[in-house]
Amino acid sequence: MATPTHRSAPGVQPSEAATALQHLEHAVDDGDPAAARALAPSGDDHARSLLGAVAANARALRVRDFTLRYVDEEGGVADDGSWSAAVDATWRFAGFDRQPAHVEMTVRFVTQGDHVALEGVGGGGRRSPLWMTTALQVRRTPSTLVMVAGSVHEADAYARRATTAVPVVRRVLPQWHSGLVVEVPSSGQALDSTLDADPGEYANIAAVTSTVDGSGAAGAPVHVFVNPDVFDSLRPQGAQVVMSHEAVHVATGAATSSMPLWLLEGFADYVALRDVDLPITTTAGQIIKRVRRDGPPAHLPGAAEFGTTTTHLGATYESAWLACRLLARTGGEAALVHLYERVDHGTPLGVALKSSFGLGVGELTQRWRQGLSDLAS
Repeated sequence: MATPTHRSAPGVQPSEAATALQHLEHAVDDGDPAAARALAPSGDDHARSLLGAVAANARALRVRDFTLRYVDEEGGVADDGSWSAAVDATWRFAGFDRQPAHVEMTVRFVTQGDHVALEGVGGGGRRSPLWMTTALQVRRTPSTLVMVAGSVHEADAYARRATTAVPVVRRVLPQWHSGLVVEVPSSGQALDSTLDADPGEYANIAAVTSTVDGSGAAGAPVHVFVNPDVFDSLRPQGAQVVMSHEAVHVATGAATSSMPLWLLEGFADYVALRDVDLPITTTAGQIIKRVRRDGPPAHLPGAAEFGTTTTHLGATYESAWLACRLLARTGGEAALVHLYERVDHGTPLGVALKSSFGLGVGELTQRWRQGLSDLAS
C-alpha cells in the first residue's frame, strides 16, 4: 500500500491514515474483530462496533484480495480532529467473485494524539460497500452467498429465495455454474448508499442486478442488490419470482449487456415465471388493465419505459414478458434462448429474429400488439 505524497490540508495526516488503513487490511485478512476494534477512536463504542463487524463480515464472507489505498482528503479537519478521505478499495468474495471489485469510497479518520484512528466507512457521495458499513447475517451454500443487514429470520428467508432461484434458472440455462450473491441493506435508503444512487432512484424497485463497483468492465463482480422496503411487501410467490428474475440477470451477464431492454427483462421474467402456476390475469394484470384503457402500446418497450421512476413500470415488465412468451410459443424455448444469446453477443435484433423465428421486428410487434388486445378483450 503506497503512502500518499500529495500536499494535504493543515492538520490532515495522510501517512498516519495510510498506516491505519494498513492495520485494517491485516485485521480483515486475519478475520480478527478485536484487532479491527482497536483501530477505533478511544471511547467511540459505535466505531468499535462497526470496525469489529467489518472484520467479522470479512471472515464470514471469505473476503480475499483486500487492499486499501489512501487517495486524497475531502475538505479540512473539523474542530474535533476528524476528516474524511477518498480511499481506493479492492476485494472479492472467495468462491463467487472471479475478479476483485474496485471501489473508491469515503473513510472517516480522526487524529488522537500521535496517531490516527478510524471512525468508519461510507457516505461522501460514493459507493458504500455493504459489508464495510454494518453488521451482517451471512448465509452460504455451494451456489449462493446471501448477506443481510437484518435479523436471523430475515436472513434465512432471503437465503431460501436465493437457493430456490438457482435451479429455476438452470432448468432453462443449464450451462450456468457460477454462484448467486445477494446483498440486502437495511432499507431502500441504505440501498441508495450502497449503490451511490440518487435518493429514491430505486424506490419502486424490489431488486436490481449490478456490478459491485458500478462499472461495465468485463469480469467485474455482479451481485443482486435488494430493496427491502419493496421486496418485503411482496407476497411469497411474487418475492420468489423477483429473486429468480434477478438470478437470470446474473447468469446471463445482463448488468453489462447492451441488448434491447424488452428482450433482456422479458427473458428474465420468462425464466422466472416458466413453472409458476398463476393465471394470466395475475401475471399480466397491469398491462391488461392499461390496454383496456389506452389500447396496446405502439412499439415494444424501450429504455424510457423501463426507467426506474416511470409510471406503469409493472405493466412494462409484463408486456416484455408477453413478447418473450410469444416467441417461445412460436419457435420453442430453445429458439428463444438462442435469440437471447445471439443478440447479447452483438447480432442485430432483426437479423437474429429472422434467423430464429422467420420474423422481422415489425411483424413481431404486430403479433405482440394483437396478443395484448386479445388478452384485454
